[in-house]
Parts: sequence; structure tokens; C-alpha cells
Amino acid sequence: MVFSSPALAGPLGFEEALNRAANDAPLLEARAQQVRARQSAAIAAGQLPDPKLGIGVDNFPVSGPPAFSFTRENMTMERLGIEQEVPNLAKRHARQDRAEADIVAAQAKSSSDLRRIRVATAIAWIDAFYAQKRLEAMDIILERLRRLPGAAVSAVTAGTGRPAQSLNIRQSIAELFEDRRSVLVAEAGKARAELARWTGEPDPVPTGTIPQFDVSRSGLSAAIARHPDLEMASANVGQALADIDAARAEKRPDWGFNVAFQRRDPQFGNMVSVGVTMSLPIFPGRRQNPRIAAAASDAAAARAEQEDVRRTLQAQLDAGLAEHAMHHEQWIRAKDTLLPLARREAELETASYAAGRAGLLDVIEAEASLARTELDTLDREAAVARHEAWLALNFGDDR
Repeated sequence: MVFSSPALAGPLGFEEALNRAANDAPLLEARAQQVRARQSAAIAAGQLPDPKLGIGVDNFPVSGPPAFSFTRENMTMERLGIEQEVPNLAKRHARQDRAEADIVAAQAKSSSDLRRIRVATAIAWIDAFYAQKRLEAMDIILERLRRLPGAAVSAVTAGTGRPAQSLNIRQSIAELFEDRRSVLVAEAGKARAELARWTGEPDPVPTGTIPQFDVSRSGLSAAIARHPDLEMASANVGQALADIDAARAEKRPDWGFNVAFQRRDPQFGNMVSVGVTMSLPIFPGRRQNPRIAAAASDAAAARAEQEDVRRTLQAQLDAGLAEHAMHHEQWIRAKDTLLPLARREAELETASYAAGRAGLLDVIEAEASLARTELDTLDREAAVARHEAWLALNFGDDR
């Protein structure tokens, strides 16, 4: 028996499989944690640096009459001070913009992975669904073909067939169809293992039907502008633009202030010091300007990559639509032309054999050809379903 018992297997519809994958995928949980990490980091972006506490001894004598004395020199003092650096406002705004761009990039990455997981889950469900259908079709075919050796024995008894025919028929069934069934069993196991990977269902059994997908060129082309991969490339551009602003902000001076209390010997009195500091970006040609140019180049590269992603998606869509049209035509041809002809041929050969005008080998060949055509038609139907799901879920809107 290929499939597990109902007590162990879990029926799983198409939409349920996609929902489980979206809710339970470990990769999506990882992406959600990364988004939360970027959101937490954004809270600190643009804040002032931590103040610095300074403790020391100033003007401690080490030579002369007051050497190594804290009280004999009036300038010797113990110092306790606070220093605060204040980056310029443009720099702090640039850091905030970069933090927000990082959040957008993390969210875009999560959306991209969600779409990839939905597509992979849909393909795995369809593969498992049609693997099950192929096995069911193969069992029906084998049941039909296994009657032929009995007919061959009857023909030998009646003197209308050769004794070796029944052996040849049995050998052909084993080579052409029983071996094929073993392959189908393995393919079904692989497909269900892949489906279990995405859904978390330990032994999924696809049930129900595959929904109808809209694969119109106009609708899918319009949806490319909202594709998560393109949004991720756009987020990369946003990060690069924030880096340009941060590099430009380096040309503006930062400042800081400090306050210190200085305690001396009581005979001299205590003191307080207050000061202001300011950075001097006086050599931008060798410091800030190269960084600005580098950030601008990175932004240009991000824009070029964004356009490359858009063109790649459009090319993949066009190629996928062309391939889908081919598979659809092949399936319609098999369903409406090849399969009816194979059935008619098998019926005619069987009627001719009953009337004594055809040999048993002719009937066997017609039945084998019908079986191959039935399986091939099912393969073509599966290819159409896979391509429709891939096109709609990979390029369409998330609905």
C-alpha cells in the first residue's frame, strides 16, 4: 500500500496548505524576528550619544618644593566632569532615515520569502496531488492489463495463440507498467515529503481540487510593479540614498559641551569649568567628498540592480506564459484528440479480435498504447496546473 492509513495521514486542501506554510514556516518566523530587531534598533537611531563621565586629578606637582602634595600647590585639584557630544541634526536625521530604510528592507525580504514559500508549497501540493492521481490511474491500468495473460492462455487453449504469448505479455506488463508504478510510488513519497517540509503536516494527503488561477498577461504584467523582489530592490535603493545623506552630513560640524567641578584644598577654594567643542571638517576633498562619491555610486548601483530585477521578472513572466501556452495546447491535444483516438483504437482492436480478424498481440499493443496515452495525458494536465500556479502565485498579487 502506497499511502498511509487514515489514522496517520492528514487530509490537506490546497488553501489550507498555503495557510499552514504562511503561518508555520520557520524561515518566516526568522524574518519576523529580523523585522522586530530593525524596529527596536530604529528607536535608538538619531539619539544623542551617551554622556561621558570624567574623573581625574589636574596639576598634580611632581617636582620642586610642593612635589607630591595635594595641598601645597593652589592649582592642584580633583576633577569630576560630564561631557556630551552632539552630532549635527542632519547626521541624526540621516541615521533615522537609514533605520527606517532597514525596516522597509527587512519587511520586503519577509514578503519575498513568504511568496517563495507559497509558490513552493503550491507546487509541492500539486505534485503530491497528481502523484496520487497517477498511482490511482496506474492501478486501474494494471487491473485492466492483467486480464490479458488470461486471454492469451485461452487463445493458446483454443489454438489461436502461441504458448509464449502469455509470458511475453506478463513480461511487458512488468517492464512497462509495474516498473513505472514503482517510480510513481517513489515520486509520490518525494512530493509528500516536500509538502510536509513546508506545511509541517507529518503525512499530508492532498484532498479537494486545485483553484482556478488567472494567468492573463495584462494582469500579471501590471502586478510586477508590486512584486516583493522589486520592492526589496527598491528598499536597497532607499538604504543607499540614506547613506548618501549620512555621508553629506559629515561635512557639517558636530559640537559638544562639558562641565567639570574641580575641588582644591579649602584654603584655595573650588572651581567650575565649562567648555564647548566643535569638529572642523576642513579637508572635505580627502575625507567627506570621497565618501559622498562612494555612497552615490552605491545608490546608482542599487538603481541599476532594481531595473535588472524588473527586467528579469518581466522576462521570466513572458517565458513562463509562453511555456504555459505550450503545455496547455499539449494537454488539450492529448485530452481531446490523442486519448479518444487511443480508446477508439483499443475498442476496434478488441472488436476485431472478437470477430477473428485481429490477433491477440494487436489487442495487447492497443491496450498498452491506451495506457501510455492515459498516463501522458495526466502528466500534461499536471504540467498545466503547475505552471498556472507558478505564474499566478509568483507574479500575481497576494490574494
